Amino acid sequence: MSTAVVVEAPGAHRLAPHDPVAPGPGEALVSVHAVGICGSDREVYQGNRPEGYVRYPLTPGHEWSGTVQAVGAGAPEGLVGRKVVGEGFRNCQVCDRCHAGETTLCTAGYEETGFTRPGAMAATLTLPARLLHVLPDDADLTAAALLEPAACVAAAVLKANARPGERVAVVGTGTLGMFAVQFLKAASPAELLVVGSGTDREALSRRFGATDFRTKDQELTPDFDVVVETAGSASAARTAASLLRRGGRLVLTGIPAPGAEGLDPTELVVRQLEVHTVFGAPPDAWAHTVRVFGAGLLDPLPLVTHELPLAEFSQAIELVGAGDPKVGKVLLRP
Repeated sequence: MSTAVVVEAPGAHRLAPHDPVAPGPGEALVSVHAVGICGSDREVYQGNRPEGYVRYPLTPGHEWSGTVQAVGAGAPEGLVGRKVVGEGFRNCQVCDRCHAGETTLCTAGYEETGFTRPGAMAATLTLPARLLHVLPDDADLTAAALLEPAACVAAAVLKANARPGERVAVVGTGTLGMFAVQFLKAASPAELLVVGSGTDREALSRRFGATDFRTKDQELTPDFDVVVETAGSASAARTAASLLRRGGRLVLTGIPAPGAEGLDPTELVVRQLEVHTVFGAPPDAWAHTVRVFGAGLLDPLPLVTHELPLAEFSQAIELVGAGDPKVGKVLLRP
């Protein structure tokens, strides 16, 4: 019998029997290959995710890859048997933001796979077929399980609009930071600096295309055209802003703890900095990510350090929160 992880309430979970949900009109049933765990899953388990952005009891899992088993009426029959990944935001498609392509800003309210809707920590996942992105037939589904965080970074890089020959930097060396390096490398920058809290990711950063690596306590010069912040702390945001030349472009992707002291508005105005933020990934970022992955320009596998069975959910959550630099991306295999 197949199982699913169910988080009943903060700090309480169980393995429950799982029966596939037959796809309704416009839906697809996906056999889950692998599901990633990130800091937001840990927030769900600990109970410190912001109010309104989680609904218990819940099967988590918003980073996943799989193969379509069946489709409901009105969904394309050609999806059956295809390798896929899928968007998490359950947007309404009819509000003005959705019509503008900004589905992560849907005015109908927040709904997302793995947070308010059943996620992929189960043998199968049923979701609207319109959210699926088809992968090449020879795609590595283990690597593809990381395309959700990659899509979030793609959203940031698209907003940054880095141009060939510009000087760019990434602050943060986690999964998001390493994807940012790969995306920005594809834009042919004159310089690509990575700033980390330690040196444990220097070799990997350079492997992915970084031309320089510094720690945040080393000398940093304010002459970059574009900086993408991925570390999720207020200090990282300030470091990122400090790297920019006047008129430079900053994109923030991390979510600091509530009450954190952020950027100085006087500095932003006087230096005429262009600031963007990203929460989730709209369809264009997903499409961009799948294209780049299919072209072989995105290599997620070096980021995976642990693959565990679904039954070891607790251990996976502990690994993600341990702060061990040897722990990268943790995947569960249903």
